[in-house]
Amino acid sequence: MRISERVDNAVRAMGELAVGDGGSVKADAIATRQDISLKYLLDILRDLKRAELVRSKRGPDGGFALSRPAAEISLADVFRAVDGPLADVHDESLRGLDYAPPVEALPQVWMAIRGSLRRVLETVTVADLVAGQLPAPVVELATEYRRSTEERFGQ
Repeated sequence: MRISERVDNAVRAMGELAVGDGGSVKADAIATRQDISLKYLLDILRDLKRAELVRSKRGPDGGFALSRPAAEISLADVFRAVDGPLADVHDESLRGLDYAPPVEALPQVWMAIRGSLRRVLETVTVADLVAGQLPAPVVELATEYRRSTEERFGQ
């Protein structure tokens, strides 16, 4: 599973909007603070707007704002808005995959991966992220990952 630069930038932009106190935030301010190309950011914001996660306002007081409270927007919502399904297996529905022996169990592996991603991305909201208060199961997974990585690499 690869988290694209596009998803990473979209989540960071949503975080900037979440701390914007409900007012509009200019795209160039987000681009500068997060070191994202303005043109690239505007393309991402367009996708987020199409998905109804952000709204825009024109004019001197214009900019972008979240379309609903940050606590109601999951990271999965952002991911899907800019990159599509969480775990895509060559554009096929996981329910419809059918492999011949000896790998007939492979669709279950793909389903488990998608389920794991959902367990994390659908439970973490933009509000959780900016508050630094991630759900306990997510913190536990991150801690387990850090510990196993340190053991593997002897750090």
